[in-house]
Amino acid sequence: MTSGELADATIVFDLDGTLVDTAPDLVRALNETLALEGLPRVKLETVRTMVGQGARVLIERAAARFGVSYQSERLEELTETFVSFYRADIAGESRPFPGVEDALGSLAELGAKLAVCTNKRTELSQALLQALSMTDWFAAVVGADAVAERKPHPDHYRAAVARAGGTLRRSVMIGDTVADVAAARGAGAPVAVVAFGYCDEGAEKLGADVVLRSFSEVAPTCRRLLAARP
Repeated sequence: MTSGELADATIVFDLDGTLVDTAPDLVRALNETLALEGLPRVKLETVRTMVGQGARVLIERAAARFGVSYQSERLEELTETFVSFYRADIAGESRPFPGVEDALGSLAELGAKLAVCTNKRTELSQALLQALSMTDWFAAVVGADAVAERKPHPDHYRAAVARAGGTLRRSVMIGDTVADVAAARGAGAPVAVVAFGYCDEGAEKLGADVVLRSFSEVAPTCRRLLAARP
């Protein structure tokens, strides 16, 4: 049996913009996809504000910047094209944010179970984590395709906690967008957001319990949030 202060806790992380800075590889795949449609390239910093709802929404948002919209069938085709481009070099420039490995290690030492709850596809999430040698940290990786309702629906968060073997009462969400906050809030769980993530507004405006400036704050914050739970 696992021992430690957080032995009964499950810490759930978003992936893109929270654990890993994936924007450079996402913008590469996006621009390759847009080029097929004769659309201009999108800048890296622009993409950082559009990530969080999956590839299909990313393409939709990017095309809308140029006054273009697609029927559902064509959008689905472009999504599959994007995924192919992205998968081909999924971790070419993607890297964990500074301090991630140390934070995961600290949580593991405290006995916590760790999970990923992401609107990325599960197989892409697993491929990315494997490429970055991060797979072994997580008891569960639950992508948007693995649930009936993805974030911001709370069932996505509930599924991540359950598949990691945890309980909602002893769980915390760490994310970077309003979808992460809404999913955790809907499930009745505390939530912290990173200040350096991919949200399109200030992290302070997302309604989280805590805004994290560094991953060194993750373990102490989880201890504090869980200690305050009834």
